[in-house]
Amino acid sequence: MRWDIEKVVGRKAFIVKLHRLADALERGERFSIQVLGERIVVPRDAAFGVEHEREGGTGELEFQLMWKTPPRRRHRERP
Repeated sequence: MRWDIEKVVGRKAFIVKLHRLADALERGERFSIQVLGERIVVPRDAAFGVEHEREGGTGELEFQLMWKTPPRRRHRERP
């Protein structure tokens, strides 16, 4: 199942998040962030990538962290 969450943030907030990420990577620690109410934990052994997209006069650059996630548990309905 594909799950995309995207949030546009201001420059200062983006810089703060990048610093937190870089600090966690340098220390070899996991990284936690909350995006639109969703708590995301990136494990220490995540893989890294950089992606560039260009389409219709716009460009996009993504710094990616990739890791395996456990299957999402389905909530059982209560009788």
